[in-house]
Amino acid sequence: MTPLQADQTASRKRPYAFWHEYLRPWKLATYALGLGLLVVGSFHYKAPDWDIPISIIMSFFTYLTAGWSMHVIVERRWRQWPAMIFATWWAVDGCYALYWSLVDPVALDLMRDVNWPASLALYWMCGLLWFWNGTLAELYGAIKGRCGGGI
Repeated sequence: MTPLQADQTASRKRPYAFWHEYLRPWKLATYALGLGLLVVGSFHYKAPDWDIPISIIMSFFTYLTAGWSMHVIVERRWRQWPAMIFATWWAVDGCYALYWSLVDPVALDLMRDVNWPASLALYWMCGLLWFWNGTLAELYGAIKGRCGGGI
């Protein structure tokens, strides 16, 4: 087992609530930064399907599920794959389709085919970003240990 895997295993065995990972300052800060970029993008790019509410909705579900989805894949949790696929679909396309079917079905028809690939790519980028379960200091220590202290 590599030092990085050992640290990840140790962090999963800590006696704290599941929600603790969602409240880590570095994860909340990166979420806020990403949401801010989405809001700015909704003003800058005049896409018919890009507004502030859908940015909040989709980013919220991405924050809740992307890191976990990445863990399901990397750790080969085969029994959780159906839930992971559903969570990914919901965050990437399901909530988007529901929202726009209620707000503006024409925008949904125009943009759905081009929205989901971009949203899926962003989802997996966020999954990689939020994959680490621990503090940034713990991540630095794990990387330093893996590199033989050469950082």
